[in-house]
Amino acid sequence: MRIDLHVHTWPKSQCSKINPKDLIREALRIGLDGFCLTEHQVLWDMEEVRKLAEENGVRIFRGNEFTTAQGDVLTFGFYEDIKEIITVSELCERVRAAGGFSIAAHPFRGFKTFGFGQLEMSLDQAGKKKILQFVDAVEIRNGRVTENENEVACAVARKLELRATAGSDAHELDALGTWVTVFDEELETEDDLVDALKSGRYSIETLR
Repeated sequence: MRIDLHVHTWPKSQCSKINPKDLIREALRIGLDGFCLTEHQVLWDMEEVRKLAEENGVRIFRGNEFTTAQGDVLTFGFYEDIKEIITVSELCERVRAAGGFSIAAHPFRGFKTFGFGQLEMSLDQAGKKKILQFVDAVEIRNGRVTENENEVACAVARKLELRATAGSDAHELDALGTWVTVFDEELETEDDLVDALKSGRYSIETLR
C-alpha cells in the first residue's frame, strides 16, 4: 500500500492550502492507496475521517504533528490533545505508553544553504541531535526540504539504526505523493498502521 504519511489540510492547519475533498481526488488520481492527516497539534474526529474514507474509497488515517522544544514529531496511535509545547522526551514517553509510534519530522530542516561538509558537522555530531534519542523513527524523505537535508537524515537514521519513513509534508496539492511509504500488507485501521510502522515492513517511493 502506498501511503503518504505526512499531509496537512486547511483549515485545521492554517499554513496549508489543501481542501480535504481536493486532497482525496488528487490522492486517487496519482495512485495513492491512502494518506495520513497530520495537522499541527490538531487531531481529526474519527467519525469525520471514517465518513470521508467510506464515501470516497480511499484509506485515511489520523496522525498528529507536535511541536516540541527539540523539534517536530509525527505521532500515530496517540490521541492526547496537547496544545502546549513540551519536551520531546515527555511526548515520546506518552506516545510509547499509549502504544503509539513517533517519527522525527524533517529533523535537519534549516540546513538549506549549507552542505553537510561545509558545516563541518560529522555524522556522529548529527546523530547526537536530542530529538533522535527519543523517537522511534526518522523521516528521511520529506517533500519540503532539500535533497541534502534528506540525505543527512538518511545517513543518521542508518547510523543510529532507527526506522526510516517518508512523507510529502504537503501543504499544497501538487506536493502530495512527493514521497510515500509503501507497506507490504493491507492496512485497514490505525492500529494496523502503527503495527506496520513498528514492524519495519515497508519501503520508500516517490509518485512525482
